[in-house]
Parts: sequence; structure tokens; C-alpha cells
Amino acid sequence: MNPFLYDFDLASQAYLLDPCPTVSVRKDRINRLLTMLNENEENLCKVIQADFHFRNNIETQIAEIAMIRSSAKFTLKNLNKWAAKQKVPNPAYLRPSKAYIVPQPKGIVGIMSPWNYPLALALIPVITAFAAGNRVWLKPSERSARTSGYLATLVQQYFNPAELTVITGGADVSRNFSELPFHHLLFTGSTSTGQLVAKAAAENLTPVTLELGGKSPAIIDTSVNLADACARIMYGKLFNAGQTCIAPDYLLVPHHLLEECINELQKSFLKMYPTDEGLTHPIDQAQLTRWNFLLQDAIDKGFQTIPLGLADETHHSPFVPTLVLKPTSQSAVMQEEIFGPILPILGYDKIQDAYAFINQRPNPLCIYYFGQSSANISLLLNQTKSGGVTLNDTLLHYSSHYLPFGGVGASGMGSYHGKFGFDTFSHLKPVMEMRSFLGIKSLGGTKMAHPPYGNRIKKLLKIL
Repeated sequence: MNPFLYDFDLASQAYLLDPCPTVSVRKDRINRLLTMLNENEENLCKVIQADFHFRNNIETQIAEIAMIRSSAKFTLKNLNKWAAKQKVPNPAYLRPSKAYIVPQPKGIVGIMSPWNYPLALALIPVITAFAAGNRVWLKPSERSARTSGYLATLVQQYFNPAELTVITGGADVSRNFSELPFHHLLFTGSTSTGQLVAKAAAENLTPVTLELGGKSPAIIDTSVNLADACARIMYGKLFNAGQTCIAPDYLLVPHHLLEECINELQKSFLKMYPTDEGLTHPIDQAQLTRWNFLLQDAIDKGFQTIPLGLADETHHSPFVPTLVLKPTSQSAVMQEEIFGPILPILGYDKIQDAYAFINQRPNPLCIYYFGQSSANISLLLNQTKSGGVTLNDTLLHYSSHYLPFGGVGASGMGSYHGKFGFDTFSHLKPVMEMRSFLGIKSLGGTKMAHPPYGNRIKKLLKIL
């Protein structure tokens, strides 16, 4: 017996009493979430810092606080338009009937959020689900336990459980959570866990949105401004110490640019991190152990590794960001999503070889291309498949509320952000309103197609 089923039934009854909240009610919920953020920002930053042991407060402000505020404000600004019925054209044979789409709340949305951005990846989906008129149950990660626990406490102060419920706990809680008969379930995390969530949801025919990550490549083309590209790649790789689903996972470089590229990456690192004090730490010991395993596996297999930074500096970070040169597919760094400050670098001869290398592997969450060749950009967009693409920078596509964010294949299914998230958490109900022609009911709708069938229906079929 699922221990949450009784409370879920109570939430379902509350939903049935008000299945389609007004836009003003939805806005009030989003505004209260903003108030909760604003009134407790300092403490939220502190608990995130405590979970990571060290994360630069600016990174928390950029990736968590600012993104939540921006999402809420964008949603509030556009919600009236999103929630309105949408008129659609009608084919000639159905005129003068009217057709339109009514966005309807799905009901109770489950959100399973990860530890790497424990606030933003929890609350941005909540904002979108609120906008669509849903009630929300949130299960944040146990690996960011301080943030998850504090968030649960705050939510109780600002929301009725019938609006937003936060459930904390470990793997058993997550399993029970995913087995509840939600009307939609959003999971952000690893591919292996996403598969388990999808299987559990399938038992209830619960639709899922899965944001899974994967090995996202960065490609340097021969037409590149190499110094600029390496600075942007280094920023995307080391933001949050690489504990980002859209971080560049590995780098593809023309063979003749390899040495120069390594030098530019080293320069970029030293410019951004004169000492390594500003580097975010691994979330926990298990994460650090995994990074050390990935690096040691590369060393044991004979691949050259290049630590970034000054050789004689006193290290404050528990892990030194490292380049791994030309690892093969047998190495762990090329088999697993790294999710940390390790950057494998591989050489290629022709840009088509780089694209072929990507296509031989599971679809990544994103691809980053650096260069000015319109032909090669067109080839990339048409011949590779990924959740998203940013050209000549990293991470940027995630930050736009006008773009859907999501994966494809092994990197996920479905998308959210902005209007795309509103649609994900809504049932877009089609409505056809029969209208007669000139007030003559026999000339409207299905009337002319009613039996008994004869010459009239045959003539009608010829017209259609």
C-alpha cells in the first residue's frame, strides 16, 4: 500500500471541487511563490551553500534566484493570453461551424527535481504547472537535503497543501511518489532513474516529461575564434563545477588545432579562476568519489591528463579540473555523463567526422558549435539530433522563455519553459461548435450526411 495514497486521494477531492481555477487564482499562487522567494532569499542561498559546502553565491543568484524570478514574471505577464481559448481555422466543409481550443488543467502534477540546482529545477516547473491551473506535489532530491527540507518548511507557511505539497525522503519515497496516479509527472535526473520513473508512471498511464541530460558535445570548427570559444566552453563546463545537465561534456577539435586549443583552455581557466577558491564543490562525497574514479580510469588506460591551473598553487577545491586527451570509447569518461569538471578532448579531420561521431551515440541534451561556417551550421542542424543547440556559446538556449527546453531520445522526452511548459501541463481540449448555414439547421453539421444514404450523400462525397 502506497503510504501517500490517502493524502493523494484528499488532494484529488480538492481538485474536483475546483478543477479549473481562475487566472486570478493562478496568478495569486505564482505571486505567493515569488513572495516566498523574496522574503527568504538570504536563507535559501545559505542552505544551498551548506549543501554544496561551497558554491559561489553569484552562481546561485544567476542560476537559481534570477531564473525563478524571470520565469515567474514572464509567466504572469503572458498568462491571460495563454489561458484564453484559441480560435483555429475550420475546413470549408465544416463552415460556418466554429472551432477552438480550450486549455484545461490536467489536475495534480508531480514534479521530481534534482540536486544540482535544487531551487530552480524545483520551483520553475511549479510556476508553470500553477500557470496551467494545476495542483502540485513536489519531491526534491535527498542529496540536497538541507535545501529540500527548508523548502518543504517554507511551502507549508505560504501554501495550502491542496495547492502545493512537498514530500522529502530517499529512494523509497521517490519510488512511492512515482507510483502515484498523477495527471502528469515531470522528472529531472539521470537516464537510468528516468527509465524507472517512466515504468512506474506507465502503470497509471500517467504522461511523463523526462529531462535526462546525456553527453553533450562542443564542436570547434576551423572557422572559429579559438580564444573566445575556449573561454565560453570553460565557463559552461565549470559553472557549478560541471554539475549541470547542459554542461559541455566533451570537446571535438580539428587535429591541427589541438595544441593551441589546450593552451587557450588553460589561459581561460587561469583568467576566470586565478586560484581555485571560486570553484563550486561536489555536492557530496559520492560525487567526489565518482570524479576521482573517472579520472583514475583514464590514467589507468594510458590517456594523457592535464590538470588546469598553476602546478604550485595551494588547492582549496577538493578536485582539480582536468583535461583528458583523446580518450577512446572504452574509457569511463566517454561512456558516462561526466557531470563534473573533467573535459575529454578528441580530434577530428573533417567536420562530417565530428557529426558522425555524435550520431553514433545516444542523442545528447544539447550541442554547442563554435565557428562561422553557415554551411557547417546548416549541416549540424539538419544531420544531428539533440534536445537543443547553442551556436558560439554555451548554456544560453536554456535561459530563453521563448524556447522549449527538453531532450530527445536518451536525453529525455517532452519539454517545458514558458508557453511550452503551460501547454505541457494543460490538456488542450478541442471544441467544435456547430452552426447552421443561414439559420437552416439541415445545412449545418452532420445533418446532410445522415442516413438513409442515397444520391445526396454521393454528391456530398464528390464535393469533399
